[in-house]
Amino acid sequence: MEGPITEALIDNFSLHIQEDAFSFTEQGEGPCNCLAALSGRFCSSFMTLCSMNTFETGPIRPPSEAGSYLIRLTRGCPWNKCRFCRTYRRQRFEIRDVAEVEADIDAMARIRDELMSGQSVHDEYGWMVSNALNSGGTTAFLQDGDSLAMKPDAVRRILGHLKARFPEISRITSYARSRTMASRTVADLASYRELGLTRIHIGMESGHDPLLEIVSKGATAEVHIRAGRRVVEAGIELSEYIMPGLGGRELTAGHALDSARVLNAIGPDFIRLRTVCLGPRLPLWEEFSSGRLTRLSDIDIVREIRAFIEALDVKTSQLASDHILNLLGELQGQFPTDKQRLVEIIDRFLALPREERELFQVARRAALVEKLADLDHPGIQARARQLLDEIYRHYGRDGVEEAMREMMERYI
Repeated sequence: MEGPITEALIDNFSLHIQEDAFSFTEQGEGPCNCLAALSGRFCSSFMTLCSMNTFETGPIRPPSEAGSYLIRLTRGCPWNKCRFCRTYRRQRFEIRDVAEVEADIDAMARIRDELMSGQSVHDEYGWMVSNALNSGGTTAFLQDGDSLAMKPDAVRRILGHLKARFPEISRITSYARSRTMASRTVADLASYRELGLTRIHIGMESGHDPLLEIVSKGATAEVHIRAGRRVVEAGIELSEYIMPGLGGRELTAGHALDSARVLNAIGPDFIRLRTVCLGPRLPLWEEFSSGRLTRLSDIDIVREIRAFIEALDVKTSQLASDHILNLLGELQGQFPTDKQRLVEIIDRFLALPREERELFQVARRAALVEKLADLDHPGIQARARQLLDEIYRHYGRDGVEEAMREMMERYI
């Protein structure tokens, strides 16, 4: 049953999470605001962009690519069986023709030229290019879920064409599956780097084999290690994603320790936290609703992250908590230098009295705060207190976790 208080929280939270994970804007900045800002920068008159200037984009990109040109190489995911993901459930996997992708790049280049010559943003295509220009116009992201499943020669052709039409681009990044990267040679990956591919994002999710099997990840810890090492050896930056809370109470220890073990063997440039978000529309929900796995509370997930960080022994990796689903957004730091500071942030949160922890939970889930210190602001604290009191009234003193889950499940 959904409580009344979650409606207001859901509205606020959903706006931010959609912008964070699935749209083309940064948190708190919607398309209309972007257009207003961009129109003053790029034009003073309202002109229609040429109808041939259209291109195809996929549904998602990392938050770090909010200001990038989006170049779609494939449609969907070749695996599409992960039980925690429904992004491509209705999408048949397809590898696009190189000529189609090159035509998209040409269309973006024409829009860029028109905007830079003073024409106005008129449609979604113009807005997406404007967004990239407003962010510097120097980054591109290759879509969809496993863009590099495309044959190496085709990838090289597209990278070469992209650099020819956009010589100003200095960073090109892409999603990839571990199994795909494990099937590519270091030489092929190095050739991508020479043509401008600078970073690969891989959703590792866990290094614990029993959990990888339960969630139907389609990769083992050994495959993750082999794939990650090939990317690193090719000289491409590697960003690995871990999903705290994925294995519930039963697998929390193995999930934390084995994930750290695999990452220690890989040595990625970035380790990104993406807290699991469950709901009845996900296939994984069956494991939790049946009682085979027990959901972790926000507090238990924070404890799991602490165990994970303690077990990390990486030399140059940067930890990033750059998603609103993560309770502690300030867990950002360079290893090994910042390891102790990160543990201390967690310990400071866990040491808070219960009501203060709940106050922060509500504030974070309502997208009011990112750091513990943000709650010191009188206005933010007053708003969070109002929301928490409403939750207490509707759910009781023991109902905060239920309210937070309902809000997140509503989004999923």
